[in-house]
Amino acid sequence: MSSSISSNFYAYLSRLRWIKRWGLKRNAHEENVMEHSWEVAVIAHTLALIKNRYFEGQVDANAVATAALYHDITEVITGDMPTPIKYHSPAILGAYKQIEQQAEQELLNLLPEALQLDFRALIDHQQMSEAHQKIIKAADKISAYLKCQAELKAGNAEFEMAAEQLERDIEAMDQPEVRFFMLSFAPNCGLTLDDLMKKR
Repeated sequence: MSSSISSNFYAYLSRLRWIKRWGLKRNAHEENVMEHSWEVAVIAHTLALIKNRYFEGQVDANAVATAALYHDITEVITGDMPTPIKYHSPAILGAYKQIEQQAEQELLNLLPEALQLDFRALIDHQQMSEAHQKIIKAADKISAYLKCQAELKAGNAEFEMAAEQLERDIEAMDQPEVRFFMLSFAPNCGLTLDDLMKKR
């Protein structure tokens, strides 16, 4: 199959593995944006299913998971902006949002025109439904919380305050599917392989 279309879109995506997260902290276990995006996607997928099966939700779990895979795609251009800096002031947050929107558009422009509308629904946060955004944001927070817990278990006190703040943020979410996940799945994420094998 031949094609005259040449696009750098996936060449950019493949570089997400080189974008490190938590750049202001010493990490016992480094995390990149690509692996974080996968974790957010599987958590978001589970949250959507929990919402549908237990709390009368009507969200498309597969669409949520797909959008979550792309939720940090702009960081291949912007890099990972640490949360304390991003939210340091309204001016910084506003400037970052503008940069993020510009990066979204630049990435969309790399795609063949016939695909741009499909990807806009995944990449452009303003095009996403509020229900999907809430689930992906919750999954993002849970992923960060689990990362903090892994660092604390490794004896890295750098993540104590972040873990406490994320726990407060998650508890404040008025989303029953989030509470369900945190009670049913999160506690066992810190188990060793031996512990997991015993619990089967």
